[in-house]
Parts: sequence; C-alpha cells; structure tokens
Amino acid sequence: VHALNDEDAKTQGARCMDCGIPFCNNGCPVNNIIPDWNDLVYRGNWKQAIEVLHSTNNFPEFTGRICPAPCEEACTLNINSAAVGIKSIEHAIIDKAWEEGWVQPSLPAVKTGKKIAIVGSGPAGLAAAQQLARAGHAVTVFEKNDRVGGLLRYGIPDFKLEKWQIDRRVEQMKAEGVAFRTGVYVGNTDLPK
Repeated sequence: VHALNDEDAKTQGARCMDCGIPFCNNGCPVNNIIPDWNDLVYRGNWKQAIEVLHSTNNFPEFTGRICPAPCEEACTLNINSAAVGIKSIEHAIIDKAWEEGWVQPSLPAVKTGKKIAIVGSGPAGLAAAQQLARAGHAVTVFEKNDRVGGLLRYGIPDFKLEKWQIDRRVEQMKAEGVAFRTGVYVGNTDLPK
C-alpha cells in the first residue's frame, strides 16, 4: 500500500471543508473524528493528529490499509468532485506516528484487580483487550490458532496488510499487560472445530 508523503497528506487535509454536518463521520464505522485530524495534518500537527485518531481507533494501521473507506463515499466533495483521500491520510498519520516513536504502551494509573478473558484475537478482541487493559484490568486473550490476529492474520492477504503490523501491535499490547494464549480452543468440545 502506497502512503502519502507529508506534502500530499497536507494537500488532501486542506481539501476537507469542515462541513457543518461531516457526513464522513457518519460514513465511518468506528466514528473517527475525520475533519479534526484532516485539519491537524493540514496544519502540520501530526502528533496531535495521532492522538485524535487514537481517541476513536485502536488500530489505524489496520483500518488505514483494509477499510473500504465508506467515509470517502460520504464525503461532501464526492458529490461533484473527488472525495478527500481520508483513508490515505489515516494511513500517513499512523505510519508517521510509528516512525516518530509516538505509539507507546499506555499503562493504567491504577490496577483494578479484576481478571478478564477475551475469546478470539481478531480486531474486535484485540481492541477490547487493549481498552480493558488500559482501564486497569488483567486481560488474557485466548486464540484457537497458533498466532494472534484472527481474520487480520488469516483472512486478509499480505499485500493488503503485512503481518508484521499485527505483531508490532501485539508487542505493544504485551507491554501494556495483555497476556496472549494461543492454541487454546474455548467452547463446547463436542462440536466440530
């Protein structure tokens, strides 16, 4: 996947009109605050842009590569011109954040003492695990396959999402206290696997 350079991302961000009703937000399944990070990229505030992006999206390196971008279809400019390259800007923000070292483990101030099990390490399981660990819970993710990632790893081809991207996030999550147990089938053992 080709990423935008800083200047191209700035140009795309400048095209965002900060509509009174940002239809792009309505089109986004994770409710990303798109006009805000578009404007931050336009102004060169990349570090703040990743903070805004992470406020609604745990894994923008995944969505910036594999999301079909319904936000772009909903973009007001799409009515009579080319939509803002929202997905490309998202991709550029997270790539710069990793390059600059801004993506760091986020440890909770207080541990709750509660233990939580997450069954399945697909994108939903990973996001739930990260949010719960950051809230102070002791989280263990159980995965039936031999590697973490669920459909991210086994359902998306490498040319769309290179698997080292998953591994990098898993390492961050381990540093945040999330435990992973692979090769564990959770469920009724009488049913076919």
